[in-house]
Amino acid sequence: MIDFLVIGGGVAGLSAGARLSEHGSVTVLEAEDALGYHASGRSAALFEEGYGPASVVALNRASAGFFADNGYLTPRGLMLLAKQDQADQFALDLAELGMTEIPISEALARVPILNPETVTRAALSEAAYDIDTDRVLQDFARTIRANGGTVLTKQAVTGIRKAGHWIVTAEQEFEARTIVNAAGAWVDEVAAMAGIAPIGITPRRRSMARLPAPGGHDLRHWPMMLGAGETWYAKPDAGKLLVSPADADAVAPQDAWADDMVLAAGLARYEEMVTCPVVRVETNWAGLRSFAPDGTLVLGPDPADASFVWSAAQGGYGFQTAPAAARLVADLALGLTPELPPEIVTALSPARLRS
Repeated sequence: MIDFLVIGGGVAGLSAGARLSEHGSVTVLEAEDALGYHASGRSAALFEEGYGPASVVALNRASAGFFADNGYLTPRGLMLLAKQDQADQFALDLAELGMTEIPISEALARVPILNPETVTRAALSEAAYDIDTDRVLQDFARTIRANGGTVLTKQAVTGIRKAGHWIVTAEQEFEARTIVNAAGAWVDEVAAMAGIAPIGITPRRRSMARLPAPGGHDLRHWPMMLGAGETWYAKPDAGKLLVSPADADAVAPQDAWADDMVLAAGLARYEEMVTCPVVRVETNWAGLRSFAPDGTLVLGPDPADASFVWSAAQGGYGFQTAPAAARLVADLALGLTPELPPEIVTALSPARLRS
């Protein structure tokens, strides 16, 4: 009998599994043939403590020490950019992200391809960092195995029933005292199999294009760039530039792909702010960011059955919240008092979504 059966091998499932493996036997089931295949493998991989709603920011802050202490972060910086007609949105973003406005000349010194004819406002935060996402995933999986747990791929769950304990059918049958539902865009489908009410998850596509270094520049010290209102962003990555239209179109759970028209529109918004046109897209892809109706995470036991635990609706915040989210999931699953303030725990609880 497994103590904790985790469904989903992305950052949500692996981090929760790692934390729970300190307290009982853990098995993680991943449907694909690799861990982090969907949203976790297609993340922008940025840690920005002030990014997200209040409950997310609380998780970010509680996760910061874990990332810093284990050397997962590399300085990147975040630059907010706006056109003349985006002054109001720029002011809102500036306040929300806690950034400092800088002269356009300083912005050009940091990113020399910016177009001074269109970029009229800029702000910068140095407190934004690249996350070594692959090492984070592998280290969580390594912790589970070191504690005697199991991490299995190619294990798509096809049935769940309860007979005093949970019986889960995948490529083989598993028996468990507690299920942790960390199935990303598929969490409501997993819940339905288990006879648990859905939380109303909405997967939203996020597209990305990889461009050659604009103008042959060395991008190592460029910050991530964010258009006012999050209408596009661009991030250096291994000598290339990732550009996203920051799309959030609702789609069914799937192995997502980029929409050519959406991607072209986003690249046009990026091009408007720079002097180097996009001459070639090396590759493109998309991932799914899954949201609850109120836009924040769903963490903890279901009010109808405490042995069914949610680690869901990470949206675009999965990696940067994972350490604290995993601790909260484990504390609640084990009946321990969480370290997070009660109002944050309540804001993240699945009970808030039950009428």
